[in-house]
Amino acid sequence: MKFAYEKLDVWNKAIEFTVKVIDAVEDINTDRKHYRLLEQIEASSTSVPMNISEGKGRYSKKEFIQYLYISRGSLYETMTLL
Repeated sequence: MKFAYEKLDVWNKAIEFTVKVIDAVEDINTDRKHYRLLEQIEASSTSVPMNISEGKGRYSKKEFIQYLYISRGSLYETMTLL
C-alpha cells in the first residue's frame, strides 16, 4: 500500500534532493568546528519531504498548501546553508 504523498512528483524529487544532500554531507571531512552547520543542513533538507508528506495527510487543501510553503522555506534554508 502506498501513501498518497508517495504518488506526488514533488515529494519524490524532495526525497532525491535530500539523499543527495546527505550523501554530500557525509563525504565532508572536517573537525568539530563545522559540526553544527552540517547537522543543520541535514535537518533542513530532511524537513522538505517531511513537510510535504505531513501536509498531504492534513484534512484540507488549504492546510496542504500551508505545509508546501513551509517545505519551500526549508528548501531555501538548505540552499543558503549549502
